[in-house]
Amino acid sequence: MGPLHGYKVIELAGIGPAPFCAMMLADMGADVVRVERAGAAAEEPAPRDCLLRNRRSIALNLKHPDGVATLRTLIDGADALLEGFRPGVMERLGVGPEACLASNPKLVYGRMTGWGQSGPLAATAGHDINYIALTGALHLIGERGGKPVPPLNLVGDFGGGGMMLLAGVLAALLEAARSGQGQVVDAAMTDGTLALLAFFFAQRAMNPGFRDATGEDMLAGPAPYYGTYETRDGKHLAIGAIEPQFYALLLDKLGVDRVHLQAGYPAPRETWDAARAAIAAAVKSRTRAEWEAVFDGSDACVAPVLSLAEAARHPHNVARGAFITIDGVEQNAPAPRFSRSAAAPVRGPRPAGADTEAVLREVGFSDAQVRTLRDAGALG
Repeated sequence: MGPLHGYKVIELAGIGPAPFCAMMLADMGADVVRVERAGAAAEEPAPRDCLLRNRRSIALNLKHPDGVATLRTLIDGADALLEGFRPGVMERLGVGPEACLASNPKLVYGRMTGWGQSGPLAATAGHDINYIALTGALHLIGERGGKPVPPLNLVGDFGGGGMMLLAGVLAALLEAARSGQGQVVDAAMTDGTLALLAFFFAQRAMNPGFRDATGEDMLAGPAPYYGTYETRDGKHLAIGAIEPQFYALLLDKLGVDRVHLQAGYPAPRETWDAARAAIAAAVKSRTRAEWEAVFDGSDACVAPVLSLAEAARHPHNVARGAFITIDGVEQNAPAPRFSRSAAAPVRGPRPAGADTEAVLREVGFSDAQVRTLRDAGALG
């Protein structure tokens, strides 16, 4: 049933990190109800947005006082609430933290924003690339001598955003079970991205040779033992042979002269360019499939760079059941995995508002009350 079976979560519909957090909670067994705006269209019987899986959907008109009152009833019976609006929006609707915690003291009120609930930028718009730019993360990513390169929206939206919101909500739920009191979780993508940078702050403090510049950190790709290389067929290998013993094995299997390996640490910075050139020439001599056969089962820390479609067919991912297909849509399987409280099978996304009446009946609305709400325009 999942380790979060029995927990009830209300999710205010949005895009990106908050829905990702809701998906993770639902994958772990929580009963998550997504509240869509009244005009949200059910575009197809089985929507294809994987981020919306495993929860029910209701539609409320939050411009109507009865729609807001209905939302308050749902929140009063919930363990957690997730919202991703700009600061002040929920308060203007009448469902801000103060109002909701007054009637549901154990509520965990999860708030997802880019800049946070306070600060000079709090009320301004932004996207992942803006948030990671302000933290210093974007500055480090890219090729030496080139411009910073956005790492998709994995760092701000999902790593520093949705995953940090998830961690905060879970921690607050644990604390509420002990104290009987809820609280607000202010999850900002800037704060979360800074948390992800902890390793690099440590490196800057401990390593006199740390370079706070685009593409200069070892893990940004300039080191010969950590980067990507093109194969003869125009595909790529990812090499991560950081440790000396792994780097030595890499060079042996590539047939590259080990003069580039020096005692104590592989390829000091002054040899990086020559070592990279030698490795690049070797990798270019064979196809990706040929190199996969060479490195299969070895500790050289080499992997093929796969497309999403190829990743789903890789033997390791197949053996792990890392991909699943729901309603014809190939997607990630729930993670992490639990030895005892495995979640129920994944259910595909529901059309917007498909469960409105069923959810309302569960929290005590009669058929007559539901009809009255619908007639008044409070429901979608």
